[in-house]
Amino acid sequence: MFRNPLLLKALSLTAAVSVWGLIDTQGLTEFAAGMVTVTLKSRGWFVMLTASMMRIASIWLALSRFGGITLGRSGDKPEFSTFSWLAMMFAAGMGVGLLFYGAAEPISHFLFLHQNMPPQDAASTALFLTYFHWGLHAWAIYGLTGLVIAYFMFRRQAPPLISSPVRIVFGDKPWTRTIGWLMDLLAIYAIAIGLAGSIALGVFQVQDGVASLFNIQSAGLGLGLTIFAVLCLAYTLPLLVDLSKGMGTLSNTAILIAISLMLFVLLEGPTHFFMRGIVDGFGNYFTHVLSQGFQTYPFAQEAVDKYFTDWTLNYMLWWLAWAPFVGVFIARISKGRTIREFILGVLLAPTVFSIFWFGIFGGMGFYQGAANQLDPTVVQTNINSTTFLLLETMPLSRLTIAATVLAAFLFIVTSVVSAAYV
Repeated sequence: MFRNPLLLKALSLTAAVSVWGLIDTQGLTEFAAGMVTVTLKSRGWFVMLTASMMRIASIWLALSRFGGITLGRSGDKPEFSTFSWLAMMFAAGMGVGLLFYGAAEPISHFLFLHQNMPPQDAASTALFLTYFHWGLHAWAIYGLTGLVIAYFMFRRQAPPLISSPVRIVFGDKPWTRTIGWLMDLLAIYAIAIGLAGSIALGVFQVQDGVASLFNIQSAGLGLGLTIFAVLCLAYTLPLLVDLSKGMGTLSNTAILIAISLMLFVLLEGPTHFFMRGIVDGFGNYFTHVLSQGFQTYPFAQEAVDKYFTDWTLNYMLWWLAWAPFVGVFIARISKGRTIREFILGVLLAPTVFSIFWFGIFGGMGFYQGAANQLDPTVVQTNINSTTFLLLETMPLSRLTIAATVLAAFLFIVTSVVSAAYV
């Protein structure tokens, strides 16, 4: 590490931002919020256009004659089973976020939409927006980034760097070295900052889960630091073994716990209500996803424009910022798969799972809210605890909350471990 000037500069830049945040948290918050606001206001159209074009390009590649190209030499076989491949990809890209936002995001959208439309329409639109944020566009950003890296990595024997395609396509020239160096620097910086945000998100959720599990009324800084310390210890163990045994085992375990939780809520709750909502959600999503990708609300009221910026644009920018990390990791675990198999696996499997996940947890949130078993305004006062408060309205709540905490913990660990392989 100390012989890599690029890495040292990227870490120095990250450390400087971290110190700034410790010394002047409010100042950094205001600066970051201001930069994000300016970027999304002036370039929001470009963000949506980029995400939509990446989705279209991904689907075209999968259906074209190039879809049969193997990411590797002729005869290379996949290193991991399809389930482990999908589990590692999903854990690295979104895992803990689904646990955090499973019920919270649909409820948040509903509370906003319900101000101007009937509750039935608000609920349906809320789920559609959630599917849109976590569906094809997000995974097309990850997938196309990963596909380009994988192609040059396994077909052209290039290093797994964001700059590799530029240097190989345009040759080793002064300007490509300069642009490539800057690309790699920003990629490392984006990975570090993005990962830090996701770790914080996960720690807060685990903290609220532990507090709910042991009836701790006020979960202070001490509990959060303890959880963070345990996580730091947990990061090291998977790195001491092979990728398939470390990252693979953790990802498989985490995704199996998540699937078990989803099936429990599906079968214990109003199953017919969930399945009607999911079938409706599939039709609604795949019917309108193309046009929604180009929706920028240029003539909307200020409140709608702000909501679009705070949610949709923030999500798309977040996926783009995470693309260097998740894309490179997906590339590293995808040797031996065809381009068609890669794209269909990366885009469709997580999207379908997300529709089921949000359809069940979001549907349960609506159902319990209508039955006065869950106060929907919890998403405005303590969004971290939404999932746990929802599980408390169901049987075996201590067991399901413990499983959620464990899954969140494992998803955080897999995110950090996958970053170590990038």
